[in-house]
Amino acid sequence: MRANVVSDIVPAKYPKGEGQAISKQAQGLLAPPEHMTLTDTHCHLDLEKFDADRAEVLRRAEQAGLTRILIPGLTLTSSRSAVKLAESHPMLSAAIGVHPNDSLAWDGQTISALRELSLNQKVVAIGEIGLDYYWDSTPHDHQQKVLKEQLALAAELQLPVVIHFREKGLASGGDCASDLLKILEEWGTGLRREKSPLAERPGVLHSFSGTLEMARAAIRLGFYMGVTGPVTFENGQRLQDLVAALPLDRILIETDAPFLAPHPHRGKRNEPAYVRLIADKIALVRSYTTEQVAAATSENARSLFAWE
Repeated sequence: MRANVVSDIVPAKYPKGEGQAISKQAQGLLAPPEHMTLTDTHCHLDLEKFDADRAEVLRRAEQAGLTRILIPGLTLTSSRSAVKLAESHPMLSAAIGVHPNDSLAWDGQTISALRELSLNQKVVAIGEIGLDYYWDSTPHDHQQKVLKEQLALAAELQLPVVIHFREKGLASGGDCASDLLKILEEWGTGLRREKSPLAERPGVLHSFSGTLEMARAAIRLGFYMGVTGPVTFENGQRLQDLVAALPLDRILIETDAPFLAPHPHRGKRNEPAYVRLIADKIALVRSYTTEQVAAATSENARSLFAWE
């Protein structure tokens, strides 16, 4: 689910003609060249907003060039739903875990249930897990405890993690970022001490909207940065500058559907096919072709989630 959404209003940096070209192309979601493949590494396809037309959503995703979609869990129940849905289509995989805003339901049986669920071959990651200081519904110390237990499970199972973090208000940096980095650094140190192969592919910071300093610290730990729809927003200059500064071999593209629909669909239901619009914007910001961005981010996803 969504992390911080940048709302600071800034002047447009990129020429209107280029932005309009992307928007015009986006209206029809033009079919990509045969050799271009896209990956959506974060889509809540199991949610009820897709119940009426899930098959059509998958069809449009395939037409847009997608070959892989990762469905993350939010609770134990939704993790089971994600796995069941992933079993229904070869393009789908699942992550399992308990979101910080749902972590009050965590008990002694939860980790055993997740461990059992991980035996399914469709499970490729532990997530969506992390810290969320935006809402006050779950004490921070409890969130941290549950996160540490799920990180330990990931190390045991040799599965990368999908990390959510959200600061209080709309801050890009703060206590949530510093607490999260401390926990991840301790976890990463343990992985390296044990010479775990997972140390080379520990996970992704989902829908990243933190500071460049935080991104660089996480990348030093081996993490990837997830880029979502807000990078396409007219007021998304800070995120665009951030993406321009990140190494392309550490970027993943996510829709976070049904949330965070990219321009020109902002405010409407998001879906995996719109991952193309995010790739278009990254290509524009980085002066690459969309095909290059699609290839690089799909290869990054393959490496992280050990997809064949």
